[in-house]
Amino acid sequence: MATERKLYYIHDPMCSWCWAFRPVWEQIVKQLPASITVQNLLGGLAPDSDEPMPLKMQNQIKGFWQVIEKRVPGTAFNYDFWTKCSPRRSTWPACRAVIAARKEDVKFEEPMILAIQKAYYLEARNPSDDVVLSELAELLGMDRGLFLLDLNSAETQKQLVSEIQYSQKIGARGFPGLILVQDDHPQLIDFDYNDPQLVLAQLR
Repeated sequence: MATERKLYYIHDPMCSWCWAFRPVWEQIVKQLPASITVQNLLGGLAPDSDEPMPLKMQNQIKGFWQVIEKRVPGTAFNYDFWTKCSPRRSTWPACRAVIAARKEDVKFEEPMILAIQKAYYLEARNPSDDVVLSELAELLGMDRGLFLLDLNSAETQKQLVSEIQYSQKIGARGFPGLILVQDDHPQLIDFDYNDPQLVLAQLR
């Protein structure tokens, strides 16, 4: 019997490097060997906070965006976010939104991740806010009321903490992260933001 090989993708929908990696990750998923299954794990970059993001941190993140634009050509950011929104260092709501979407139907998981990324990076909307997340859920055809209940439920938060802890247990070092688990043995997979072949060569 063939040994199960599972590739874990550790991410946060509000991680700008995950946004930059998205096109290459989509290519990797399409070309994976049939013997490998993929599972997303939410890494939970920044816990819940109602505090405004300090100006120093805002400038630091804007700087990351500029670095990404140079290192990963084609990655787009809408800098209006920093003047139109009230930034908070809080990505857990967006992470819980992905879990809530998955709970309603697994078919909503990937569309919710993409919707959050587009809202944040292209539309200058703040996915730290429940109202934005519920609007995205409704646009995806989800039940808005049910989504809001799941978004802030203790069960959803418990699932998020579980995914964060498991990603740390198998050796995640940051976002995005790729870890192959075979026979309970985790192996960190190197990747390139501009070329899917580095990953695929390690998995063949």
